[in-house]
Amino acid sequence: MIRWRRGEVVRIRREWPGAVELDVTTEDGSVRALAYPALVGRPEPGDAVLLNTTALAMGLGTGGYAMVVALPNRLPKDPQGPGHLVKARYTPLQATVLGADEQDSPFHETLREADSLDGMPVVVADLHSALPAILCGLYGSHPPTSGENPREDSLEGPGGDGGAEAAPSPPPAQGRPPRVAYVMLDGGALPAWFSMSCARLREVGWLDGVVTVGQAFGGDVEAVTLHTGLLAARHVLGADVAIVTQGPGNLGTGTRWGFSGVSAGEAVNAVAVLGGRPVAALRVSEGDLRERHVGVSHHSLTAYGRVALAPARIAVPELPGDFGRRVAEQAEALASRHELVGVSVDGLHEALAGSPVRLSTMGRGLEEDLAYFLASAAAGRHAASLLS
Repeated sequence: MIRWRRGEVVRIRREWPGAVELDVTTEDGSVRALAYPALVGRPEPGDAVLLNTTALAMGLGTGGYAMVVALPNRLPKDPQGPGHLVKARYTPLQATVLGADEQDSPFHETLREADSLDGMPVVVADLHSALPAILCGLYGSHPPTSGENPREDSLEGPGGDGGAEAAPSPPPAQGRPPRVAYVMLDGGALPAWFSMSCARLREVGWLDGVVTVGQAFGGDVEAVTLHTGLLAARHVLGADVAIVTQGPGNLGTGTRWGFSGVSAGEAVNAVAVLGGRPVAALRVSEGDLRERHVGVSHHSLTAYGRVALAPARIAVPELPGDFGRRVAEQAEALASRHELVGVSVDGLHEALAGSPVRLSTMGRGLEEDLAYFLASAAAGRHAASLLS
């Protein structure tokens, strides 16, 4: 089940918050490897490393690294400080983190009483690649720049116990862009550190925080469940809008139900239960060679049409031509349960072209599958309209 190799670090290729990319020599030759210093310590050239090379052997795209499991000759110091949530439980790399909702957390009292998202819009998508596109639509032609969304108070959001009824979310303070939190599900990568996009979006002020829920870890805020993660986004990070997707590296089997992204439907339910306003991003493609994903993906039709029991606003991008009509007709299958909202895509191509991170889905860039990114951006645009 695991392919083990020993290696030696040759050089550090690059690094971003939470992760270090390495060149490592092994008995099979040189490989590209990834280490999470918080788990294994920080590798340096000349260090011996123990690797898991399963992803390389399988030819995985998103996860095509050898993963550093340990620095056997230089183990890191024992962790210090509070934290009783165990994530990646009972795996060899299970980690203890401080959960926002646990008793030792300074936010425990806030989350113990919290029961409502106060009508906060929450955009739900099934793929991690939708995250930057949703943000492009949300910010439109006026994205924040580094420093516009000050983060020094990012863990001092308002508390509140709320109620079951969804109330209109108060608009952001005049003169500032909305505060946006990303809530990362555990259907893909478990460490949020894997995502270079998240790191860059935080750096430029497009995200005010990352919340990792379930078995996922490494966010600015840790939570036990999606429900407490959403509440933490609102009441700990002070978010005006949240975005929920799985982490990078989704898992699919070519079947209706065997896809990790069906969690998008479960996320709609969680948002509704907590008095938020779910906005569903359709997975749309004009560039995928698989017929089941052309137009509206069968995964969106399953997640929103079968799994989501609560109503959501489905953002239907108003795409041109026959393909646009096909998308609109396919989306009609969701009309009996949800509210379909047509969203103009005028200006969204330009907004997407200004993304601070590279846009890519299944190896296709912006121009190779423009419809996918426009559909995600349309959901962000609709969420922004709910703040006014």
